[in-house]
Amino acid sequence: MIIRWTDDNREDPKPPQMIRAAQYVRMSTEHQQYSTDNQAATIAIYAQKRGLEIVKTYADEGKSGLNIKGRPALQALLDDIETGRADFEVLLVYDVSRWGRFQDPDEAASYELRCRSKGVRVLYCGEQWENDGSIASTSSAIVMPRPSSRTATAGSADVASDNISILRAPAVIELSMMSASAVSAE
Repeated sequence: MIIRWTDDNREDPKPPQMIRAAQYVRMSTEHQQYSTDNQAATIAIYAQKRGLEIVKTYADEGKSGLNIKGRPALQALLDDIETGRADFEVLLVYDVSRWGRFQDPDEAASYELRCRSKGVRVLYCGEQWENDGSIASTSSAIVMPRPSSRTATAGSADVASDNISILRAPAVIELSMMSASAVSAE
């Protein structure tokens, strides 16, 4: 027996509301593999799969990633976000290196933090990891106690002082996956 429940008075469900997003693309030279068009194409596919509507593009073409000077689109993006003029909730960036290739690696992280502190979520569309809010996707390094007799970090320690090793997140993820495999194999 099949029972069908019907409600003749119900309205058709509304399609889900698209989330407004902006994209930031940058390339330093015309010969770079990931042109701004290639970045934008990857970002468009990513956005479509996730229900994001790209409403604004910030593009720095032929701009060095060594500093923020001479990059008017990045400056405008940050200004729009920090002054509340941004009419989007999400910023789509091809990968972390699009912020720049700064001498101080924390500089790129500071731009993402400035966006997040104003309520704009940053998503990287060309990375192999998902921005899911986990510690591995939101921090560039994880601080862990270092074993006293040896450094058992599989070569992933970037900085080691008296009692602390700093591990890059991908190395920690890899170790976690190996641990999970070892446990499930037993």
